[in-house]
Amino acid sequence: MGELTIGVLGSYGGRNLGDEAILTALLADLRDQQPHARLVVFSRNPAHTLAHHPNVEAVPWEGVSRVDSAAVLDRLDLLILGGGGILYDREARRYLRVVRVAQERGLPLLTYAVGVGPLTESVDCGMVRETLTGATEVTVRDEESRVVLEEAGLLTPITVTADPAFLLEPADFPIHLLREEGVRAGKRLVGMSVREPGRAAERLDVDAYHRLLAQVGDFLVHRIDADVVFVPMERDDIRHSHGVMSHMTAADRGRILHGDYSPSQVLGLMRHFDLAVGMRLHFLIFAAMANIPFLPLPYAGKVFDLAQRLGVPALKGVAREVEGPLLAEVDRLWDERDTRAESVSLRVAEVCEQARGTSRVTRAVLEGLRSRTLARVTA
Repeated sequence: MGELTIGVLGSYGGRNLGDEAILTALLADLRDQQPHARLVVFSRNPAHTLAHHPNVEAVPWEGVSRVDSAAVLDRLDLLILGGGGILYDREARRYLRVVRVAQERGLPLLTYAVGVGPLTESVDCGMVRETLTGATEVTVRDEESRVVLEEAGLLTPITVTADPAFLLEPADFPIHLLREEGVRAGKRLVGMSVREPGRAAERLDVDAYHRLLAQVGDFLVHRIDADVVFVPMERDDIRHSHGVMSHMTAADRGRILHGDYSPSQVLGLMRHFDLAVGMRLHFLIFAAMANIPFLPLPYAGKVFDLAQRLGVPALKGVAREVEGPLLAEVDRLWDERDTRAESVSLRVAEVCEQARGTSRVTRAVLEGLRSRTLARVTA
């Protein structure tokens, strides 16, 4: 009696393993705090969400009318927005359309370690400022997000925590799964994450971008006698991994994972690697959590923020002129892997504690809501 019904809105539905890692950690946090709460996930693919989280209700939100959205929102006691990088130009307005309907109906809003930016278009800035001004609590996952919100004109207090994925528990990734993927036994393994170039390589065409990363792969093969395992975090990453491998002279030493793995399994996979080089934020977070030495190839401020928090060197983007420094940094990473791993391990413990800050903020909101709900029921 009097149990809460909580809605969760984010980029969920299986398109990106990082977003699914956030959802997994977020739901685990809510279950820990409110074991009997009813959880409703607004998903881009409700069938996927239900298959991976059978103890929730999953509903669509894209292309859904205000009337239909309101029918679901009317059943909620709280709407949680986030986490993940969802408040950016042209995308923010889509999520906040649902939030506006919720706030029009008096539903409290909490942002859960949300990622923000770039945010320059007036429509998105205005909607972010308007909706988050009315939020019960605003938590963001990094300093960059706080700065972007402040520059958008938000005056509401903002709490900086950390990405919810830092609270994810690893699942076992047995070695036979690597063998089934064609990864050989008896070799050092380097995990590699590549994605579309975007802002990471604005001055390179896709072919040149693939060639540059192929040189990193070849360097690792010859420098440390390693096989390179490409870990797709989105389906399109497979295409770019093939593009990189097609330019490697040692392409026979590369493998691309094609299995359908959960975020917890990919986190468990990391323990098999000796080194990690990558672009995807959550691939790098997983490497850090597994205490694997890693080199970020930044494509956005969120990756720079991670590198800064963990004290890890990071090159600013990918371009032809950074080929030498890039390979030198990979070489240095291998030579200094033991000392770096020790240093990063201490920083990761600090960031995990920061990630728990989101949970503490959420707990206070939920306890307040539950007290009011019980008071109504017993009145």
